[in-house]
Amino acid sequence: MIRRCFGLLGVLGVSVLLMSGAMSFAKSSGIQSSDLNAVRGVVKPSEEAVISSELQARVKRMPFRDGQWFKKGNLLVEFDCAKYWAELAAAKAELEAREKTAVNNQELASLNGIGKLEVEISEIQVKQAKAAVRSANIAIGHCKITAPFSGRVVKTLVHPHESVNPYDELVSVLNDKTFEIELILPSTSLRWVTKESAFKFFIDETQELYLAEVLEIGARVDPVSQTIRVFGKFKEVPEHVLAGMSGSARFLEEKAQVRSKKSSFSPSSTPQPSTSTATLK
Repeated sequence: MIRRCFGLLGVLGVSVLLMSGAMSFAKSSGIQSSDLNAVRGVVKPSEEAVISSELQARVKRMPFRDGQWFKKGNLLVEFDCAKYWAELAAAKAELEAREKTAVNNQELASLNGIGKLEVEISEIQVKQAKAAVRSANIAIGHCKITAPFSGRVVKTLVHPHESVNPYDELVSVLNDKTFEIELILPSTSLRWVTKESAFKFFIDETQELYLAEVLEIGARVDPVSQTIRVFGKFKEVPEHVLAGMSGSARFLEEKAQVRSKKSSFSPSSTPQPSTSTATLK
């Protein structure tokens, strides 16, 4: 029994040595993503949208595929709108007929041929016909969907020649030029974190370090986890960074000390000098 206990202690001792050695290696090699004192964050696009259909129609053309770049105003989706053009023509014809009827009724009323009520009803019918023309024009305006901003196609959700209904999702797009960094910080960090607070963000996928600053602080503290969402931005446009990449943020020590010398918030410590291949962007 005593030998077994000593054996277990020996195994635990070796495990502790291995873990401490691994942590020392991570620290010495500057792998911030494994630093327990760092705050995890996610790169998000400043603009993204899932564009939906406003019509019941057949998809005629989608010029861009997944991953392709587009500019603001470029055509994303075009529908076959022969049906809606025909409805517009019918609405215009109805409007023309109503207008002629209204003019004729006014002439008859001037000759006491009809009463005032008939004249008013014909004028109301003209207004209804004009509204129908406007509605048909609005439908025609949805036959082509253009890009609301410059960016890339995340995923096409339909294909040409497929029929869609109103509110069906068509294509997901995002702005790949401006990114935000979403961080989840302990609520105690509100004692020293402010807008424009500087921090360094190490991205796991690129293994590179970037300078950033706080853009906005969330409006509400989560009462369960006692955390708050903080949004940051890169000081320079990063290269080879994609939305969805994750990493670790380390806030500069000087900023934390100025706001609160008693703060024990771990991410306020300055990142240790490293000899890793990570480069500062």
